Amino acid sequence: MDIPRIFNITESAHRIHNPFTPEKFATLGAALRLEPGTRVLDLGSGSGEMLCTWARDYGVIGTGVDMSKLFTGQAKLRAEELGVADRVKFIHGDAAGYVSDEKVDVAACVGATWIGGGVAGTIELLARSLRTGGLILIGEPYWRQLPPTEDVAKGCLATSISEFLTLPELLASFGHLGYDVVEMVLADQDGWDRYEAAKWLTMRRWLEANPDDELAKEVRTQLTSEPGRYATYTREYTGWGVFALMKR
Repeated sequence: MDIPRIFNITESAHRIHNPFTPEKFATLGAALRLEPGTRVLDLGSGSGEMLCTWARDYGVIGTGVDMSKLFTGQAKLRAEELGVADRVKFIHGDAAGYVSDEKVDVAACVGATWIGGGVAGTIELLARSLRTGGLILIGEPYWRQLPPTEDVAKGCLATSISEFLTLPELLASFGHLGYDVVEMVLADQDGWDRYEAAKWLTMRRWLEANPDDELAKEVRTQLTSEPGRYATYTREYTGWGVFALMKR
């Protein structure tokens, strides 16, 4: 069980697998008023930076589940590095359908809502692990400005314009599902640059070390095209944020 190998290659040096920075996760943790002992479930936890830093800074207790064997291993190492391995654990497994044995205070899916077939299904999945009155966290892209054509949307790596909503539409959609939006922290362009541009050096160094690998041609093609694609499309049109929800 694993994610496609290309992502394990391009994001192997990332601690955060989305456009957030460490400062943004710290801002989010402070905004949520996390207290020591808060139980957090993170589905699609990547390399564990959110859980590990929140355990260090706010004393939370957490479990992360991710399909990438590489990222899960990195998360465990990060927990040891920050001295929080006794407070957080990471499971290599499929987050789709995962329900915690014990109800949690915060149930999160920060940038992997495909595990529930979209936002609505992911919220429904997270709610199954959540205590009454708890918080759901959803990390999701949105359109900063509507792409003028479907080709521009595809340049942003969306399947179509309709795949994402504008920020007002996304916020309204949570209400339609019966949830109040009680906090949000949005990525900025520096966060996007750090997420996307960091891949390029990783790809270049990987190519130099693995010139005969079966994925070398794909990685070379991606390295050649990604800077221009990102600057032209994603950086101009795509936003991203984490939204805190409470059931009405």
